[in-house]
Amino acid sequence: MTLKIETFTNAQPGSWRAGNNAGGQSLFKALGHPLAAPLARALGTRLEEAASVAVYDPIGQLGGFRALYGLGRAKIVDVFVQNVAEADHEEAGCRTRLVTEIGGTRAACLFVAAFDAERFLPHIRHLLPKGIRIETLDAIRIPEDMLTRTGNYLDPLNFATNFAFMKERGGQHTRVSSTNYWRTYGAPAAELYLSLFDEDGSALAAWREPLPASGGTFSIDSREIKARFGLGDFVGTLFMHGLKIAGHDVVKYVLDLSADNGGGMSSTHDANAWPADLYAGWPAPEEGERVILWIQNSHPVPIPAGEIGFNLMGSQDVRTLDEPIAPFGTHGLDLSRVLPDARWPEQVEVRAGRWFCRPRYELERPGGKGFIAHINVERTDLKPDPNLPTLHRQMGKGYILPMAVLPPDRFRSRFLPTPMSTAQQDLPIAVTLYDAGGAEVARRFLGRIARRDSPVLDMDAWLQEAGAALPAGYGHVEFSYDFRQGGEGDGWLHANARYESRAGGFTAETTFGAHIYNTAIVYRDEPQSYTHKPPGLSTRLFVRLGDAGVTTGIHLIYPASMPWHPTSATKFTLHDRDTREIAAVERTIPCGGSLFVAMDELFGERLADAGTGAYVVVRDTTCRLFGFHALMRADGAFSFDHLFGF
Repeated sequence: MTLKIETFTNAQPGSWRAGNNAGGQSLFKALGHPLAAPLARALGTRLEEAASVAVYDPIGQLGGFRALYGLGRAKIVDVFVQNVAEADHEEAGCRTRLVTEIGGTRAACLFVAAFDAERFLPHIRHLLPKGIRIETLDAIRIPEDMLTRTGNYLDPLNFATNFAFMKERGGQHTRVSSTNYWRTYGAPAAELYLSLFDEDGSALAAWREPLPASGGTFSIDSREIKARFGLGDFVGTLFMHGLKIAGHDVVKYVLDLSADNGGGMSSTHDANAWPADLYAGWPAPEEGERVILWIQNSHPVPIPAGEIGFNLMGSQDVRTLDEPIAPFGTHGLDLSRVLPDARWPEQVEVRAGRWFCRPRYELERPGGKGFIAHINVERTDLKPDPNLPTLHRQMGKGYILPMAVLPPDRFRSRFLPTPMSTAQQDLPIAVTLYDAGGAEVARRFLGRIARRDSPVLDMDAWLQEAGAALPAGYGHVEFSYDFRQGGEGDGWLHANARYESRAGGFTAETTFGAHIYNTAIVYRDEPQSYTHKPPGLSTRLFVRLGDAGVTTGIHLIYPASMPWHPTSATKFTLHDRDTREIAAVERTIPCGGSLFVAMDELFGERLADAGTGAYVVVRDTTCRLFGFHALMRADGAFSFDHLFGF
C-alpha cells in the first residue's frame, strides 16, 4: 500500500522551478525531519492525554501528519475544515464540518493541523469556545536558525534535504562530494545539518558542518566520520539538510564507493530527494553475480512487513519483503531472496509505496570487482503524448537520450532500454551511433520493445555486424522515438548503460533519461534549464577530481535536437578547494559529437598545483552539453556516472 503522503513537488500547475526536478513537497519533509519526529510524538501524547480533541485542518495538512504519526488514542470528537468543498467527508472517524460551526464543539483541546498556524487562528479566535486549549503543528518546528526563510515555514528552501548511502565496513568506504553551489546564488553562509543512522535506524551522530564560504568543494568521508565520532563499522543513511541556502532546494552530490586491497571503485549520482511510488531500471545479476538493493527508510516510522514489492518488469507476479524496516533504517535485500531466478538482462520493478528515496543497488562480482549504482523513479503521472509522432516537424530529433560509447579497445559498452513510467507498454525506439566527430556511423530501429522485454544493444556485436568503426576511437549513441510501426511515447525515455574494462574486468553502470537539447523553441518544460525558464541553452557542470594515483576523465556529448552551433565553445576551469582558479583551457566539440578526455591531459602539471579537494567546472554559454565523469586506475578499475549541473 502507498504511504498517504504527497512527495513529488511543490510546483503548482503551470509554474516552474529551477532544474524542473525540484526537491519535493516540503510538508512531508517538515513532518518527517529527524529533529521534528520526537516533537511530533510528544505532540501526539498530549493529544491522547486531552479529555477530547477537535481538529481544524484549514489547508489539508492533517493527512500528512496522520500518515506518519496517526492520532493514536486521541479522542477526536470533531473535524473542521475551511473549504466548503471539503465539508461532509469522512476524516479521523468524524464527518468534516465547516469551521463556522466550531463554536459548538465540546472538545477540551483544539488541534490546528497547520504550520504557521498564526495565519489561521485570527480568523477563528472569536468563534472558539472559552478555555479551549490549542495545539498546532508549530510545536514540531525545527530550530529557527536552521531556516532560510523564516516567514514561511514550508518554503522549499527551508527543506533542502536528501539522503546518502554510507558504508564503512569490510574494507569498503564511501564519500559524498559536492560544491557549495548555493554560494553562486548569493548564499554567503550555507551549512549542512547531518545525521547518520545505522542499519537499525539508531542515530550514530548528528552535527552541523559549515560549507566553504568561497563556494568551494566539500566531502563527507565514512572513514573520517568513523574516526571523528569513535564509531565501529557501519552501514546506513546520512541525512543531509542544506541550511541558509539560495537558488536550489536540492542537495546534489556524487557518492563514491572504494575498496581496500585493489578492489573495485564506483560512483553514483545523488538520490532524488522525494520518495516515489515505483522505481525501475534495476538490472538483475548475470550468472555468478550477486546484487543487493539498499533500501533506506526515509521516514521516522517503520516500514511494515509486506509493504514493499518486487516483480520482473511487465510481470504481475509481485514478491514482497517479509520483514519491517526501522525508522530511518537501512535494509540490504539480496535479490535472490525474492526473485531467485532473475538474470541479466531482465529488469526488476520496485513497488516502493513512497517509503524511500531512489535507492542504490550494489553488484558483487568475484574478485571484488563489483560496483554501486542507482535506479530511477518510475513515473506514475504521465500519459502517452499524442504529439510525439509528429513532433519532428517542429523539433527535429525531439527527445534524445545520449549515452557514452567508451573506447572499444579499452571498454565493452552495452545498453539496455528501460521502461520508466506506468504509461509505457512498449517503447518504439531507434538508436544512432555517432563518432566523436559528429558523423553518423550506424543506425538501427529497435522496434516496439514490449514492456516485459529487455533487449541488449552490445556495441561489440553491433560494430562487427555493421562492419563499422569509430575513427576517433570513441563516440556516443542517441536513443530516440521511432513510430514507423506505431506505438506510443510519453517523453520519459530511459536506458541503462553497462561498461566493462577489458583490462581487469571491472564494471560500472549508469542510467539516464531523454531530453530535448539545443533548440530555441520550447516543448512543455524542454529544453530543461537549471537557472531560468526553458529553454536551457548553456552548460555548467561540476567535476570532482580523484585521489592520488587515480585519473579523472569526463565524456561530454553535444546532442542537438535541431541544428545548432557547428562547434561548442567549452571552457574547463581548474579550481582549488577554495575556488581559486588555477588554470583554464578551452576545447571545441562538434555538434552531434563528443569528447572523452582526462584531466591530466587538459591541465598537465597544474593539477598538482590545485591540491587536495580540487575540482573542475565545465562551462559553455553557447550550448547545452550532457556529460559523464570517470575515475580510472591503472589496473582497470574505474567508476562512471553522469555529471550534475547547477
